[in-house]
Amino acid sequence: MRTAPCDTTFRHADEEGGLWYIEAVPDRGELIVVKQAELTSAGQLHRYSWEHLEDEHGGLTDQAIDPEEDLLEAIPAEEFQWV
Repeated sequence: MRTAPCDTTFRHADEEGGLWYIEAVPDRGELIVVKQAELTSAGQLHRYSWEHLEDEHGGLTDQAIDPEEDLLEAIPAEEFQWV
């Protein structure tokens, strides 16, 4: 199983108490999100990737991310894989 380097997997806590998990890849100087998961404060899990772009709850972001600007915490790839 391939895992991403530590500096391309992130976590973010939102205002409602949910957690966002993000895997990104570098492309032309930007970090592009390829997988993301949202664990809501109610315990619901929503996952998005190129295989499942969107549903009634949301979708994979189409914006590049900046870990410092977006207040993202770098996490081990194993933690991202757990979700």
